[in-house]
Formats: sequence, structure tokens, C-alpha cells
Amino acid sequence: MLQGKTAIVTGSTSGIGLGIASALAAEGCDVMLNGFGDATAIADIRRHLAAEHGVRIAYSPADMSKPAEIRELVAAARDQLGGVDILVNNAGIQHVAKIVDFPEDRWDAVIAINLSAAFHAAKAALPHMLAKGWGRIINIASAHGLVASGEKAAYVTAKHGLVGLTKVIAIEAANEGVTCNAICPGWVLTPLVQKQIEARAGAQGIPYQQAHDDLLREKQPMLQYTTPEKIGALAVFLCGEAASTMTGAALSIDGGWVAQ
Repeated sequence: MLQGKTAIVTGSTSGIGLGIASALAAEGCDVMLNGFGDATAIADIRRHLAAEHGVRIAYSPADMSKPAEIRELVAAARDQLGGVDILVNNAGIQHVAKIVDFPEDRWDAVIAINLSAAFHAAKAALPHMLAKGWGRIINIASAHGLVASGEKAAYVTAKHGLVGLTKVIAIEAANEGVTCNAICPGWVLTPLVQKQIEARAGAQGIPYQQAHDDLLREKQPMLQYTTPEKIGALAVFLCGEAASTMTGAALSIDGGWVAQ
């Protein structure tokens, strides 16, 4: 479905980003990966995706807190893969603390990577999309882009801002063949979350399954985690013709988190 298209997926060496990159590659899309991690592991990911799906897979280690490197990432996708048709702003970090204790440097880092990076990437990618008259920008927000939780001031602020940025891009590009939407996941079963469950089970002296369910129950009526693969499938849908008039939307995939 996406043969001949090129995508940039930030923060795509693991977790949700890798799930999205894999889903796009499976549809015939060339992909520029981005993120930190072991060089050998990243090389293995590139080889696997390219071989399995017959597409080109490039990689940039651009630091998403640095605007100049973000611009270089977009330029590298253009130069190495021939264009920028799809941009998925997925890179993100988290820090948990009460506002009175929140380190200022952590606030700045969370805002830079979770919000400002999406602005800089969209600013760099949009001219390529507008010139072609076709483009898709997908911002990976969160249930925390729609509702709040305590001790997550920077993350909640950034994700709410990302939903707002999504709407502005959608309005500005509404008649240019470019759409922009936000995906708002709830709990996603990534390796990072699995470690949180294991730590919770160990700290409380409870079975893994109980810790698994307790974490869900705090926020979601549905006691089921979303997976990177499901988020990838939603991203593919947003890139397709059926979603060509969907723009400016914040799409929840959260087990009923924000329905309460």
C-alpha cells in the first residue's frame, strides 16, 4: 500500500517506534530509523526489516533534543531514501516527581524531546510534503495528552502540547494533501513497562500477574495492554486513502482510560 513512500520514525530502535517502523515497512515503505541503543542490535534490526519486507532501511542517531540534528535527520532521509512522505514523531522520555521536587533540567529535557522535537521535525519535513502534495504526520501523544496524572507535570504538559501542535499542522495543511493526527496510547506492553511490572511485583512481594493487572486497573477499565503492533497498524491506517480526510484528530487506543 505504501510502496514508493519514505517514512521517518523517531525513537524507533525499540518499543512503540519499532512497532510502527515494522508496520510501515511491511506495507512497502522505506524507513529511516532513529534512536539510541547498541550499534550491533540496531544493525540487526535494519538487516531484518530490509530482508523481511524488501525495503530500504536507513538509520540516523540524531539527538532529538537538538534542532540542528533533527534537520540533519530529515535531510538524511531525503538524501539516502529519496524523500520524506511520512513523519512519525514518537521519541519521548519520562521523569516522575512532584512539581515542588521536579528538577528543572528534567523539565527542559522532557519538553525538548517530547514536544519541541516534533515541531522541529515537522517544520523540516513539511516543505517536502507540500512540494509533492502528499504527506502524513503522526504524533505519538498519550492518554496523558488528554487527561492528567500526578507527578508527571512535564510529560503531561508536553503531550497536551503535542495534541495542540497536531491540530495546528492539520489546519495549516488541510488543503495541501497533508494530514496530521495524534495517536494517544494508554498502557503499552513494551520492554520498559514489563520491567516496571517486574519491579512492582518485587517491591510489593506479589505475583507478576497481579502486578500486571494492578498497573492496568489504576487507569484502564479494560485490563488489556495495547501492543506496539496495534499502534503500528493504526499508523498504517492513518497513512492510507481511507484516512485521507482524517486530520487534526487525537485517537485514543487506551483500553477506555479517557472514557471514564
